[in-house]
Amino acid sequence: MFAQFYQNIVLKNPKSIFIVLLITLLSFGYYSKDFRLDASSETLLIEDDPDLKYLQEIAKRYGSKEFLILTYTPNEEMVSDTSINNLLSLKYKIQSLDWVHSVITLLDIPLLTSSDEPLQERLKNFKTLKDEEIDRNRGFNEILSSPVFRNFVISEDGKTSGIIVNIKKNDKLKDQANKSRDEIEKIRDQIKKQNQKNINEIRDVIKSYEDIGKIHLGGIPMIANDMMSFIKSDIIVFGIGVFLFIIATLWFVFRKIIWIIVPISSCFFSVIIMTGVLGLLGWKVTVISSNFIALMLILTMAMNIHMSTRFLQLKEIHPDKNVLELITVTTKKMFWPILYTVLTTVIAFLSLIFSEIKPIIDFGWMMTLGLITSFIITFTLLPTLINFVPKENISLKKYKDSKITNFFAKISRNNQKIIFTLSGIIIILSIIGISRLEVENSFINYFSKKTEIYKGMKLIDEKLGGTTPLEVILKFPKEEKSTSEDDEFEDWGDGSEENDEKYWFTKDKVNKISLVHNYLDSLPQVGKVLSFSSIIDVATLLNNNKPLGTLEMGVLYSKIPESIKMEIIDPYISIEDNEARINLRIIDSQENLRRNDLIKKINYDLKNKIGLKENEFKLAGVLILFNNLLQSLFKSQILTLGLVMIGIFAMFLILFKNIKLSLIGVVPNFIAAFFILGIIGLLNIPLDMMTITIAAITIGIAVDNSIHYIYRFKEEFNDLRDYDKTLNLCHLTVGKAILNTSITIVFGFSILILSKFIPTIYFGIFTGLAMLLAMVSVLTLLPSLILLIKPFGK
Repeated sequence: MFAQFYQNIVLKNPKSIFIVLLITLLSFGYYSKDFRLDASSETLLIEDDPDLKYLQEIAKRYGSKEFLILTYTPNEEMVSDTSINNLLSLKYKIQSLDWVHSVITLLDIPLLTSSDEPLQERLKNFKTLKDEEIDRNRGFNEILSSPVFRNFVISEDGKTSGIIVNIKKNDKLKDQANKSRDEIEKIRDQIKKQNQKNINEIRDVIKSYEDIGKIHLGGIPMIANDMMSFIKSDIIVFGIGVFLFIIATLWFVFRKIIWIIVPISSCFFSVIIMTGVLGLLGWKVTVISSNFIALMLILTMAMNIHMSTRFLQLKEIHPDKNVLELITVTTKKMFWPILYTVLTTVIAFLSLIFSEIKPIIDFGWMMTLGLITSFIITFTLLPTLINFVPKENISLKKYKDSKITNFFAKISRNNQKIIFTLSGIIIILSIIGISRLEVENSFINYFSKKTEIYKGMKLIDEKLGGTTPLEVILKFPKEEKSTSEDDEFEDWGDGSEENDEKYWFTKDKVNKISLVHNYLDSLPQVGKVLSFSSIIDVATLLNNNKPLGTLEMGVLYSKIPESIKMEIIDPYISIEDNEARINLRIIDSQENLRRNDLIKKINYDLKNKIGLKENEFKLAGVLILFNNLLQSLFKSQILTLGLVMIGIFAMFLILFKNIKLSLIGVVPNFIAAFFILGIIGLLNIPLDMMTITIAAITIGIAVDNSIHYIYRFKEEFNDLRDYDKTLNLCHLTVGKAILNTSITIVFGFSILILSKFIPTIYFGIFTGLAMLLAMVSVLTLLPSLILLIKPFGK
């Protein structure tokens, strides 16, 4: 019934169908203006991660500023007149930008031991390196040896300093509950545009100062901006690259303009309609889904090549049939195999929805809708356009045999033992490689060494105390406040302020903070550690190296100027919540760093070595979120591979209604997918958010070849009733289509190596290799298994 409807409505009314498709293209093309990109840090987080909510609470409690960081390595000594003047000039130039809240440099650090004035005077009227009367060398050495500022605003060798550029707060998104989705999206777009403008402005400033030394830009806003540029660049480069390669492939395969125009039109319609769908649904393209256009082009092209090849083969067999009759036979023969190839690929992409990470889930849904769109366009636009072409312009001069598929046919018939032996070796190597897989990864290694992101992060990592933040929150049990008069701080009087904040600073709390601080500082993977313990170390230096008593600490807290307190104390203690915060940064570029193991070690040691109870501390920060992301990916994607395999096997059973044939069909593709995972493991390349999806996607795409081959084998065997003859015929017919589509897919994925994002490059290389191996398996191992098992009877 459906076939009759399809023939009467679609095939016999090409003009009407073309008008409908044109209207659809224009309609969705209009919504493609709402096509959006997103490179925010939220796109790399697990949705509804409780650790994210906790980190947001911590940021609210202790204060959080959006900032950029510059690394400044002057040509001369750091405290020379020239370097100081240049740094001062750079600071004021950046400060003059209207979006900058404040700029903190080496020249703004309070110097408390570089003067011989009484301590109270030094705190109230502190000096900095930019004050003329200060001894600059003495002041610089104070900062260089400071427990707070060493490895924070100045490197240990004193040659590189950090410049913190605090950005003015944007409160437009503050009351999101009272705003509609469209309003929120509009504000976010404005913020992104403003961020891009800010980054461009500060880069212009840096460029004008490039003769004073080496200056690199870093910070999350810069990374988000550059990632956005990478996504835009990738979409354009991938789209154009794949498009040009497809044209070259079609010309090589068909050598006729019409067979370039027809498939390219299908690709164009599919991609434009799909971008319109994304704009209409408000789905944003992230760095993870930036290759979706390239994937759509590749998969649409594969469908079109199979359809076109079959049409031309039928034209050669039945030269007297008219175009409508040929199209009718072609669509009838190709509908079910292409439908099942689409469904198996959809199953693979739908496996991504188990990842818990919204951009990956969205990518799965994007490709699912994209494949459905491509399928509909292939079976409507392609026959419509062929109907418009005069009969004499359709056929090729000569449809040549393929030497490659002939070669594979001979191997399949004559070298089955070698094929099975090699397959066994590949399986063993795959098992060994997969056993070595790990998801350890460094964010810095996601970028090329030539990019500003890499250079800035590397310098901050090595010289300024690490890049990836980790927080340890210490929670103290309630206790009676101390009123001991044993310790009095002579400079401060009796400390009789109205508030009781000073009584919070008990010996037990301070010792606990110091103990945890020192433990964390001793870890080789940890760079800079900052906590209230750092402040105590400074206070001890100020007190002639005499340890401060609890009352002295409380009085010191109440007497310190508010400006200093806000910068160096309030971010590390919350008297109201009875807790302390220890901030540390991990040296992300350190070789052999195992983040998950480090987190487990810290949790274990705080309980078993330091003696803290489980409810007395909690780890938070970007390191935890990033680790959660990788661990979630590993569990969800590796485990759901089983579901993909079961789903595809079920599809084979429904299609072929033969258990033996279904097992034979999936084996070559599973071997290809697992071998690529094995290679990744053997090469010690850690899995990341993109490479971890390779196996599922490879199985989904590569299994298309098996479906086409088996479907054609079954069809031809019913006529020939001879396995060898059927094998030869299939390699000459559908084998050519498999070869052509696989080459298109392999080289299509190879375009991804032009990306500036390393995971995308790995994804392109390994998926391409997997598809190549899958093609060879389908044209050698699959027919060998058919000859051995004889699933269609003797």
